[in-house]
Amino acid sequence: MPLNVVVCIKQVPDPEQFNRITLDPATGAIRRAGIPSITNPLDRHAMEEALLIRQRCGGTVSAITMGPPQSRKILEDALAMGCDRGAILCDPAFAGADSLATAYVLSAGIRALGAFDLVLCGNESVDGATGQVTPQLAEFLDIPHVTHARKITLVGEKAALVERVVEGGHLRVEVTLPAAISVLKGINRYRLPTAMGIMAAADREIVEYDCFVFEADGARPESPTRVSEVFESSLKRKVKMLSGKPEAVARELLKRLREMEVF
Repeated sequence: MPLNVVVCIKQVPDPEQFNRITLDPATGAIRRAGIPSITNPLDRHAMEEALLIRQRCGGTVSAITMGPPQSRKILEDALAMGCDRGAILCDPAFAGADSLATAYVLSAGIRALGAFDLVLCGNESVDGATGQVTPQLAEFLDIPHVTHARKITLVGEKAALVERVVEGGHLRVEVTLPAAISVLKGINRYRLPTAMGIMAAADREIVEYDCFVFEADGARPESPTRVSEVFESSLKRKVKMLSGKPEAVARELLKRLREMEVF
């Protein structure tokens, strides 16, 4: 049975440039100016899984993101990977959204795209790492969800068997479709765009929605989260070199660790 799969993706600062990131003390927001942006790495695995499902079952893969106009770049990359269409949710009203408001906006965008059978997300983003968007998104869409997925197997026409990682092992969870699932890195190895894919992407559609995607009156989502304080954590260390025979050094080390009440 063909499936319509929607993949939620996010533009994030390049993790290799995290040492250049600073915070605005007034707003608590990340200062992104001058920091290269990429597709959130786990979201690439979600896209790959969607493309593999389409390969096995047929159907469509739509990539959706919420962000400023420059977020179109990651949608173009998604189309070059093989997604059928893209959608960007872009409006000044969405700025500074926390995970709850983000999930609300994404849910409205997904509904605007039409009927869907499966929503895939990365398990968390490298810049926020809350892991909250998928469960919140599922609540707004009124569908079941599974997080920390390492394997997805379709069962019949209306269910999926998901292996989710838990401490010390994994669980097998059968979920009825439509459903939202967030994936981990180990679920697959994602493909890179090819030259042919980049050329084919030029003919694929990217639709844009603003705040009026919600209702005719243009209701705005609100973020209940407020940043009360921003501070820089500093770690100071003292170094003491021990010398001598190994046995003597080990005894001295244990003595000092006990004095420090490490154990």
